[in-house]
Amino acid sequence: MHLNQDEATMPQEPKIRYLQSKPHYDLLDGLRGTAAITIVVFHFLEFVYPDYSQNFLGHGFLAVDFFFCLSGFVIGYAYDERITKIGPWQFFKARLIRLHPLVLLGSVLGLLGVWIDPFSDIGYDAGQLSLIFIFSVLLVPYPVMPDRGYGLFGLNTPSWSLFFEYVANIVYALWLYKISRQTLFLLWLAAMIWLGWVSYEAGTLIGGWDGKSAWDGAARIAYSFLAGLLVYRSNWLVKNKMGFVGLSILLLLAFIVPYFKWNWLVEVGIVVFYFPLLLTLGVGTKLSEGMRSLCVFFGKISYPLYMTHIPMIWIFGNYYNSHQVDTLRLTFIIILGTAFSLGLAYVIMRLFDTPVRKWLQLKQRRAVMSSSNIDKK
Repeated sequence: MHLNQDEATMPQEPKIRYLQSKPHYDLLDGLRGTAAITIVVFHFLEFVYPDYSQNFLGHGFLAVDFFFCLSGFVIGYAYDERITKIGPWQFFKARLIRLHPLVLLGSVLGLLGVWIDPFSDIGYDAGQLSLIFIFSVLLVPYPVMPDRGYGLFGLNTPSWSLFFEYVANIVYALWLYKISRQTLFLLWLAAMIWLGWVSYEAGTLIGGWDGKSAWDGAARIAYSFLAGLLVYRSNWLVKNKMGFVGLSILLLLAFIVPYFKWNWLVEVGIVVFYFPLLLTLGVGTKLSEGMRSLCVFFGKISYPLYMTHIPMIWIFGNYYNSHQVDTLRLTFIIILGTAFSLGLAYVIMRLFDTPVRKWLQLKQRRAVMSSSNIDKK
């Protein structure tokens, strides 16, 4: 476990220890980064290939289900043994500190994207945008922007998955952390049936991000979060020597699977069986020191990348739909746009996300220490 200077020098009261993090699974962080980059490229290609069966990365949206599965595992690993000691409120504050600064910044960037987009033919008055922005910052679904596909969060579309992540965290802190593994297994089975039904009805699992398919997102988080939690509590791992490169290739294979007649079933199989298997392989593999630094970097940049790339994607989409773009120029734009997204995410990570979270974490620790000292008097 790596402590920053404040953590290393701070008096170690019992409650404070419970707020510290366990050592990270660096390889899982690396896979999260691979999935985040996939999402960026997929969002570019969505405008080029509206028919996903023609898109070589047509199942890239399933990266979100992989995020959910990782989240269930990581939350169980980090909090199962200590949530009774810190309590739900401290858990909620820790999750808000981890996630919400970029919800706020993503909303700001989304608002700027609407203002500066020269290729959009839909305008919004100040009152409309103010209300949309407030809902976005508070992470309250508000699907009212037609040029953004009536997404639950028009200013920053990926926030839809954060909304469901928050819901899963609330359910975990109030109930899931204390249920038996047998009960968890039954919930997992029920969620599997729900997910299968959703995929069968819609023909795909891409739903959840917009108003008309919001409940599909609930099924996606329910199954994958529970699957990740079950993998952790069951201590399932498959020892192997595949490493980060090998597992990244296996992860990417899930996103490039061609479309078949039974596509809904293929997607269910990937989410239900393949992603939990990759998780067990990720836990059971060895990470070479040469790859550790890359995985750590990928892990740190994955969330800023995911939460800040979409405003540029919408501008690209409006440009692409209003101009004739040849293949060479399109390839150049996508490569350059992906590189720009990575660069922007790195700058945001260094100048905003990391320092803001450290400041908030320090304030939280001091508040807990102060409360602990008062209790002793």
